[in-house]
Amino acid sequence: MKRRAFITLLLGAAAWPLAARAQQSGKVPTIGFLGSATLLVESQRVAAFVQRLRQLGWIENRNVAIEYRWAEGRAERFTELAAEFARLKVDLIVAATTPAVVAAKQATSVIPIVITTANDPVGTGLVASLARPGGNVTGLSNQMADTAAKRLELLREVVPGLRRLAILGNVDNPGAVLDMREAQEAASAVGLEATTFEIRRAEEIAPLFEALKGRGDALYFASDPLMNTNRTRISTLALGARLPTMHGVRDYVEAGGLMSYGASIVDQYRRAADYVDKILRGAKPGELPIEQPTKFDLVINLTTAKALGLNISDNRSRSPTR
Repeated sequence: MKRRAFITLLLGAAAWPLAARAQQSGKVPTIGFLGSATLLVESQRVAAFVQRLRQLGWIENRNVAIEYRWAEGRAERFTELAAEFARLKVDLIVAATTPAVVAAKQATSVIPIVITTANDPVGTGLVASLARPGGNVTGLSNQMADTAAKRLELLREVVPGLRRLAILGNVDNPGAVLDMREAQEAASAVGLEATTFEIRRAEEIAPLFEALKGRGDALYFASDPLMNTNRTRISTLALGARLPTMHGVRDYVEAGGLMSYGASIVDQYRRAADYVDKILRGAKPGELPIEQPTKFDLVINLTTAKALGLNISDNRSRSPTR
């Protein structure tokens, strides 16, 4: 801590904490919150983020301002909204999911960017390393691809006789591509016949289910803002086709999907507030190590399981829904 204080004095006014500089100019610091889906989808996560900020002394509309924007899972919206934040010269951007971070990083190399959740920031080229990200990006990784094998293992437990797996994802999302690749390798390792199906737009979802007929016993979805925004339609189509689904985020299960396993997204949004606090108080994003998940959720929709004729054993640790 002493060394950091000494360096701050050497660098002078250019290294003042954002909060101090804002105070000098008579303005409160502004956070640009780039949401990947919609407020409805992310309301619980945003609440956790704002609550943690309050605990750290940052009260919205009092000593910090938050500008919210929602991309609704559309690729072009990420680019537009990130560019808007750069024009507004917000003090910090909070970016949810890999596409949001990519857009924010393309829009600015100066404004600090805090990741709430992104799949393998190193593997997708967002940062140099987890320990020392460098540049203007830091935050939390959900390491979604690292848990692909675990999701497949859980799916095989629940779906007896699983032989053919359909892997679906938005290939315009680098994080989803990594997840799909890991799922494909995990399926091959256990002798499953796996087929990958690519999606880029919401309009392709319904036709995709037509193409799936007779080509899979279960579906593996790579989590993605586009998919999440359309999760209710996806769950309805999957149930209509009597196909069990596996996801990386619990939102899909709450919308009728069969099961999910992955990092607790609410927990990650809460922890992202700590990064915001540190940066507003003067820390450099490139020197803050990116953290990995510490809490994971296994969620099973018992109503969907019953509709699919699947028997869910009670001896497995899980968070049942419905």
